[in-house]
Order: sequence, then C-alpha cells, then structure tokens
Amino acid sequence: MRDFEDSTLWRISAFEKHRRETGNSGYSRLDGPTVLPTTLTADLNKINLGESDGDTLEVIAACLRHREPALLYLQHQGLVWPVTVFPGTEMLYHCPRDMANEASLPGLGELRLIGLEPPGVRPPGHWMHERVAHVEHYRPLAPLLWALALYGPRKAVLSEIGGVAAYRAMNNPEESGLTAPGALGSAAQRLRRESVSLREISQWPGLTLERASRLLNALYLASGLLITRSNAAARNEPGLLRNLFGRGKKR
Repeated sequence: MRDFEDSTLWRISAFEKHRRETGNSGYSRLDGPTVLPTTLTADLNKINLGESDGDTLEVIAACLRHREPALLYLQHQGLVWPVTVFPGTEMLYHCPRDMANEASLPGLGELRLIGLEPPGVRPPGHWMHERVAHVEHYRPLAPLLWALALYGPRKAVLSEIGGVAAYRAMNNPEESGLTAPGALGSAAQRLRRESVSLREISQWPGLTLERASRLLNALYLASGLLITRSNAAARNEPGLLRNLFGRGKKR
C-alpha cells in the first residue's frame, strides 16, 4: 500500500482495484477524521459530482470558502494524484509530486475528480506532529489553483462569482509569480483599472467567453478579484454560457 511519503503515484487501474477490494484508498489514514465537516459537505452536496469535468474547481472553491482542508483524488493521464488542500492560513497543498509544475497542460484539460476524503495529513507546524508528512511534499497552493483555473476542464465562471456582476482585479498577479499568458496577461492588467462585466471582458482583444471566464476564476481563487453586484457595469452572464454549461435560470 502506498502512503503519503511515497513519491510514486497510483495508476488508475491499481487505485480502483485496491478501492474495490479494501473499501478504502491507498492513501487513507484510519487515525484521522472519517467524514468532512457538515458545513462543507452541505455546500458540496449542491455540486453535481460526476456530471461535469469542471467539478474539481468548484470543490476546491468550496474548500476555500469554508477554509476547510480536504483530500482530492485527481485523475491525470492515467495516474491518481492525491492532493490535500489547506486553504486556511497555511494556503498550502500536499502531494507526493509537484502537480502545479509537473502536470501537463493537456492532462490538466482532462483532469477528473474521482474521490474526496478528509485530509490524511496535517500541515507543517500542527500539534499532531505524527500526521505531518515530509516537508518537501508541501507546496504553495496559489500556483496550483492558478493552473487549474487557466488550464483545467472548467470553461465557465464558478457559480460563486457568476450571475449579475462586474469584476475588477485588486492586484497584479505577476507580483505573486502568477503569470497569465498572452492576451490574458493584458486583460488582467486592464482589469486593475476598470470594473466590467464578463460579457465585455470576453470582447477584449484576444479573448473569448471561455478565456475570460478562466481568467476571472483564476483571479478569484488567488484572492485577487473584486466582485460587485450593484455597479453600473454589472451585467448577467452571457446566455451562451448558461446554454452550453447548464447554469440554469437567470439569477
């Protein structure tokens, strides 16, 4: 059985076989919590897991809102990456491998969430030191969130920031080492100067509805997005987004 100190990742076939035969994952810790917090679970129940390939980003966004850690099993090109997010004051993630830098862009585009559990490890400095893993397996969370937003499977804005809204960037992401390529970088800088709707952003040079949505998701997860509902520039999401991605009725 693998554990959190092993840098070798499960193949999806071996992971699924082990889970069928034992009823648990190869990374579970029996001495830890067995269920996620009820407030986080209630929020996650609103997400239709398994129906959309964009679930990963919604799940992580829910963890951020509640500041609750969780262990996500992510399928990336035939391998299972166990990623534990710590979205509280630590803003770290734990993984045997550096997903933010080692995952391929095509693989991120097809990323699938195949499991979700309470965290099996604790962050560095926690008083339960016996459940703190090797320090080299902990990494800053922001670069991973940035990569998942820009290159992951989700093409629509997160439900938390959608609807009637105007958006403005609160800081320069490049100062935190978060780089948006090409026209996305120019758009991020322009968003620091004005509050605009998703519809307007999607019409900027080099952007589309999908690329604009990805940029807003990235800025939001990096705590760099100001969302206003009453601004004169606030508009509802373009109807195309709701039709393509099943966002439902207008809010």
